[in-house]
Amino acid sequence: MSDFIVARDPQTPPAGLAGAVAAIGNFDGLHRGHRGVIARAQALAKKLGRPCVLLTFEPHPADVFAGRPVIFRLTPPDAKAAQAQRLGLDGMIVLTFDGAFSKRPARDFTQDILSEHLGLSAIVAGYDFRFGAGRAGDAEFLRAEGARLGFAVEIVERIVQDEGGSLEAVSSTATRAALEAGDVALARDLLGHPYFVRAIVRHGDKRGRLLGFPTANLALDPSNRLAYGIYAVRLAVEGVVYDAVASFGRRPTFDNGAPLLEVYIFDFAGDLYGKEVEVAFYGFIRGEAKFESVEALIDQMGQDCAAAKDIMSRG
Repeated sequence: MSDFIVARDPQTPPAGLAGAVAAIGNFDGLHRGHRGVIARAQALAKKLGRPCVLLTFEPHPADVFAGRPVIFRLTPPDAKAAQAQRLGLDGMIVLTFDGAFSKRPARDFTQDILSEHLGLSAIVAGYDFRFGAGRAGDAEFLRAEGARLGFAVEIVERIVQDEGGSLEAVSSTATRAALEAGDVALARDLLGHPYFVRAIVRHGDKRGRLLGFPTANLALDPSNRLAYGIYAVRLAVEGVVYDAVASFGRRPTFDNGAPLLEVYIFDFAGDLYGKEVEVAFYGFIRGEAKFESVEALIDQMGQDCAAAKDIMSRG
């Protein structure tokens, strides 16, 4: 990401991002609702001749308040940065969210951080963005603070999906529910892009190779609650994209071990060990199952490959 700037807890405006317009929020998933906020920020940045950044928080506030990981992270920090760059942003500023941060008064956040530390020229937020101790800061407070401190403020109203005739806000919660059900097609509609994960290819037990289906093995973020099953996917590595089929689960036919994403890449020969790859999910084929014999599993894997190729041929 040579042209994309990532800064954590800067005390002065990061080089290249001085006077930026910031889209502010948790932005887990960077779904269509988030993209409405980002598009507004980009339009304002273009009008003002300023850089445009994503201003976000890590860890997820829900995890901090719970005292343990509770949120299925759609975009852990590296995935969030990758998607933000694809959306054309100039950078991402990450603020550490902890107990002390959560207790800061809303006015401290706007004056000390937004105005003094970051020197922002404008803020764009969603209609439901809240901040400060007791979530006291809201859209109206942010507008008033912008007028007092000299930065512009724009608030984006909710963006909805039309499902079965009812209108519901596009949300990270709805996206998580779709993925927990294995409905990657609905998740794609909500996100505005295929759901994807990023991880380093690790060594496995080489069982796939013995079965005739060598796989790239990925341990996903511990918070991941994607439904166990078989998926049609695309794997990207070093700028090259391959169609593939993937199994996510605990391998009940063999060891019922820790969850693992195993990706069989079509028409690929090479060594991926130690490389970071990105896997995007396009279709759900079937749920994870235990087979009575290795032969039955191999036969089913052949059918899964055919199903995945059919899904990917349709885009």
